[in-house]
Amino acid sequence: MRRPSRLREWMQTYTRDLKAEDLQRLFTRDAREAYEFFARHIDPKEFEGLPWHRRAVVRLRLFFTAFTMKLSPARRVVYAASMIFAAAGFITLMRLRVAEAEIGRVSVVFPGLALPNGLTALLIAFGLVNLLVLLEVADRLSLKNDLEIAREIQKAMLPPGRFRAPGADVVGLSRPANTVGGDFYEILPLGDGRLVTAVGDVAGKGSPAALLMALLLAMMRTLADERLEPADLMARLNIQVCRQAPGSRFITLFYSVFDMSTGELTYVNAGHTPPLVLRADGTVDRLQDGGVALGMFDASLYRTGRASLGPDDLLAVYSDGITEAENPGGSPFDERGLEDVLRTEHRNNVAAIGAAVVRAVELHTDDIRFADDLTLLLLRRSPVPVAAGV
Repeated sequence: MRRPSRLREWMQTYTRDLKAEDLQRLFTRDAREAYEFFARHIDPKEFEGLPWHRRAVVRLRLFFTAFTMKLSPARRVVYAASMIFAAAGFITLMRLRVAEAEIGRVSVVFPGLALPNGLTALLIAFGLVNLLVLLEVADRLSLKNDLEIAREIQKAMLPPGRFRAPGADVVGLSRPANTVGGDFYEILPLGDGRLVTAVGDVAGKGSPAALLMALLLAMMRTLADERLEPADLMARLNIQVCRQAPGSRFITLFYSVFDMSTGELTYVNAGHTPPLVLRADGTVDRLQDGGVALGMFDASLYRTGRASLGPDDLLAVYSDGITEAENPGGSPFDERGLEDVLRTEHRNNVAAIGAAVVRAVELHTDDIRFADDLTLLLLRRSPVPVAAGV
């Protein structure tokens, strides 16, 4: 039995799962929807009353402008240049010819255009490539719109960035590397003089990490309402993450409960970068007690750590997007860079300190776009008013 040729095998592989209705839909529904997507802001009054040929030219110009303005400025210029070069190439390929015809005893010579062999195929290829570009850009922009909505929902899920109460001044900020991200922070007053704070980092970036972030934040808030001890809460949260999240995903989390009247802090560090406690005297402690990251082993056990914050002590909980941010030479910002900023800005309010950390990372990386999600939560022990007569 004769084996099929390599070309035939490649074609069978390349066209696998292709259906005739898919091709039909590409040139009918998909193409129409892409046109409507870009042309939805074109005002028909701009070509109303024009002859059909002028109307077609104006419509084409408006559509080309609407499409290219959806591209970034650099891509817009490159696309326009490619169209100009393509038009110049097509004109160059066409050449004038002279035709001669005998009319009776008179020879008549008239000019005309000669189309070289293959120009029709080249024009068809050019049109198909532009159709695919049009469809891909429309799909990506539709997806981007969906991601922008998801970003707004994700931002709404996070608590307000500033919390102040007698005994605590807290600020939280988070900047995803992409439209959405997997980092989050929590600032949750319990109503009994205690305050829950947390910072988490879902492995990976983008939409998958954002979905897990939303799931974890909802579960953590539900368990926090039960007033569980940090170690017990973390163990139950780990079981749920193991059940709900894919096996390839894990989540690092620092969860703490701060007593605003006494300054006592109970916490669990589940595989997260150790937070820093900058004391008023300039010394630094690291909070490491806890266990492994969530989602790794369903039977993981966690231990509760304890610390005490004195007046003006500063707790800094951060994601690795800060310390691992690299400059053009490949050198990370590192914990030393973070410590330097915290010491320099220690006397400022927590909001100013957070802004200073972000600026320092931007200067270090020489960019305002980060390769990884960046999250920071700062908690300062503030004075507690003494009741009259005490």
